[in-house]
Amino acid sequence: MPAAIPTKPGSATLPFFGVLPKLVNIEGKTLEGPGEGNLCFSQPWPGIMRSIWCDHERFVTNYFSAYPGNYFTGDGARRDDDGYYWITGRTDDLMNVSGHLLSTSEIESALALHPNVVEAAVVSAPHPIKGHFPYAFVVLSNDKRLTEELVKEIKCVVRDKIGAIAIPDVIQQANGLPKTRSGKITRRILRKIAEGDKQADLGDISTLVDETIIEHLWENRLKEIRTTG
Repeated sequence: MPAAIPTKPGSATLPFFGVLPKLVNIEGKTLEGPGEGNLCFSQPWPGIMRSIWCDHERFVTNYFSAYPGNYFTGDGARRDDDGYYWITGRTDDLMNVSGHLLSTSEIESALALHPNVVEAAVVSAPHPIKGHFPYAFVVLSNDKRLTEELVKEIKCVVRDKIGAIAIPDVIQQANGLPKTRSGKITRRILRKIAEGDKQADLGDISTLVDETIIEHLWENRLKEIRTTG
């Protein structure tokens, strides 16, 4: 409520009346006092989403299965000593690489600093030792090709900006990224491509601006496998 309570820079301030947020760690334990974790709600309030049209099972799976008994928003949050909350970002934008939590958006921003990278998207892919690793898709400028030298340059930018732990294990060239008409990158498709499961269900792709991009991404991935395999 504007002017009802003092504000703090970047904070969503205090919960509205009847709204009971809580922070939960990755093991599902409720965090008390100041801390940072997954943002959940323990009770409903008037107007909260109640289902997904014709797919209630998906609603339950997406929002209540991660932390049973709690509505999981999919966001991370931080709470200070005064009970003020800050939203830290989507939890699916984070990956655990050798015990380090890395932000995919931060890596994307670093990749985009290279003058030949027009656009970049990073997803998490499974790794037998590290747990996960950053898999990057880059759209290059002026008909550039992704040479070994260019890959080294791009990785150096990430190292200098964030650190060696954030360097993508794989950088794949993309003609474009799968986007909806609203301009949102459909990351679930990129994750399936990074995982290499071509038989995987990609979900609804009818909202994509250009569905042919998916096949181009698979072709580039397969070329890379044949080249490095």
